[in-house]
Amino acid sequence: MIVAVGTDLVSIPRMRKALARYRDRLCGRLYTPAERAEGEKRPLPEVHFASRFAAKEAVLKALGTGWGLGITWREIEVVGPRGKAPEIRLSGRARLVAEERGIRHLHLSLSHDADYAVAFVVATD
Repeated sequence: MIVAVGTDLVSIPRMRKALARYRDRLCGRLYTPAERAEGEKRPLPEVHFASRFAAKEAVLKALGTGWGLGITWREIEVVGPRGKAPEIRLSGRARLVAEERGIRHLHLSLSHDADYAVAFVVATD
């Protein structure tokens, strides 16, 4: 059963500018080491990082917390080998909040076109 949904849209040019200016600090704060390593291998890392940021925001919306309840960016990880559907892995406070709200699975869809990356999350029990 669907418990909640969340979506987010991120500007790829804005992410490109942020990476040019604050790459180490930004990536260290927002992404797990695996997410960062995968993004750095891509020919257009800004697309990878924008879509992962959108996914994290969409998850927070589905959890109903926004940036409340002490959840950090890296407690929400987008995983999965290239060419397969991405999945969400939660840890720490994010995982506890999901469990408290009866969320057992987060279904994720990512897409991008031109200047935007979008993520859509469906939380189910």
